[in-house]
Amino acid sequence: MPAPTNTFKSRLAAGEKQIGLWVGLGDPSVAELAAGCGFDWLVIDGEHGPNQLRDVLAQLRAVGDKSHAVVRTRDDNRAEIKQMLDIGAQTLLVPMIESADQAREVVKSVLYPPQGVRGVGAALARASGYNAVPDYLQTANDQICLLLQVENAAGIAALDDILTVDGVHGVFIGPADLAADMGHLGNPGAPEVQEAVNDALQRIQAAGKAAGILTSDRALAQGYLDDGASFVAVGSDVGALRTGLIGLRNHFA
Repeated sequence: MPAPTNTFKSRLAAGEKQIGLWVGLGDPSVAELAAGCGFDWLVIDGEHGPNQLRDVLAQLRAVGDKSHAVVRTRDDNRAEIKQMLDIGAQTLLVPMIESADQAREVVKSVLYPPQGVRGVGAALARASGYNAVPDYLQTANDQICLLLQVENAAGIAALDDILTVDGVHGVFIGPADLAADMGHLGNPGAPEVQEAVNDALQRIQAAGKAAGILTSDRALAQGYLDDGASFVAVGSDVGALRTGLIGLRNHFA
């Protein structure tokens, strides 16, 4: 029996577009609710969300197979990446990638030897069904999907080199941090930022990688999809809840 099939990865490879939602509240009930709303993928945010290892584990269980959970790690720490994989994440989004060398090290972190250096502890791990998947070690590498987040000027400058790294399946552009780094803090819609974003998305696609981005602006999201972005997050649990609550209250103002 092999490792579970990563449907998000296979759909990316097939060129399908997938609509996602950011899950930042760190609550399993919220993740469970979002998973039942039809999104193709959900980001469990370990960088800015209040999530430690057991929080992510609880949300992975809550999401189950109702959607595909993408775990954003805090950073490119090898030990944390190993733990996220062991608790069952098959798709990781690793933030703040700034060079091809850094990208290669992340690829090594997510793969078992000889392709990588991921530590072997599958017999104790949820990822292998607690050793119920006999071929997990032999098949796990094939089902890992690695997404790298490029979100500052250094990353944009190194993007073409990053895109040559084997084992990177998609590159996600982070417009908020990119805007800040370009002198437009809080304004990712600035024309200069959008020009850089659109150029980066086109370069990612031209290199044969999947291109992704997050925006709560519906017009921008549709534009990214129309221009070929493969995985687009169109909002967050925080934003949807706040907008819904304000709208409800204002109805009775």
